[in-house]
Amino acid sequence: MEEKYENPRIEYVMRNTRVVRPPSQTLATFGSTVIKYHMVSVPVYADLPQAGSVEEAVIRNGTVRAERPQVVTPYYLSRTDGFGKNAEEFLEQITEIYGAHAPGLLYTYKNEFGSTEIVSGNADEVSSRIQDRLDKEDKRLEAVIRGVDDHWDLSLLKFIFDLTNRSVQGNFGDLNSRGLLDTRDGAPRDAHLRIERMLEEARRGERDPSEVHAELERWGLFEQYEDRFLALFRR
Repeated sequence: MEEKYENPRIEYVMRNTRVVRPPSQTLATFGSTVIKYHMVSVPVYADLPQAGSVEEAVIRNGTVRAERPQVVTPYYLSRTDGFGKNAEEFLEQITEIYGAHAPGLLYTYKNEFGSTEIVSGNADEVSSRIQDRLDKEDKRLEAVIRGVDDHWDLSLLKFIFDLTNRSVQGNFGDLNSRGLLDTRDGAPRDAHLRIERMLEEARRGERDPSEVHAELERWGLFEQYEDRFLALFRR
């Protein structure tokens, strides 16, 4: 089924973004993943009369860092700041369908832009040259994307979305096979382990206790961990 977008510009970008060379590895389940990307596009000025007859391509290089996927539930997300009204309505629907404590995965990304260069040549040919080089060098965590120049950030988001879709089933299976999705006291085992790590980091002075408190409140687990949390202040 074809995806429909209300904004025609977004629809144009989504339909004209193509991953020429995806990374050969999906996102790691138990650690962060760093993907280097090469975004190739036709420069926005190419259609201007003064542009001339020589074809050029824009190459944007950067890295996307994907943190370890976090196991969450609709209940947890509903108690997290930063979501708008539409997101709140969506979470309500998800809760009704799957339940408040159904585990899911939350992915977080950070884009670190590197450099931009303009080279001679057709954008498709430039993409193919970069792809051939990366294949020869066996760069498994590098990607080539044919994007839209004036909305290249949207092209990058589409790449991230597609990469997440490729990864989620394997990540979910890995977590499930280790029992990390099993629920206790309304929270998956992965969340309990994360809280344990946060408490230990706070005990060593490596994390602000307020972060631990916020996490406990999001899960509704403060009473369960209250003694250990208060012990952070009795040293």
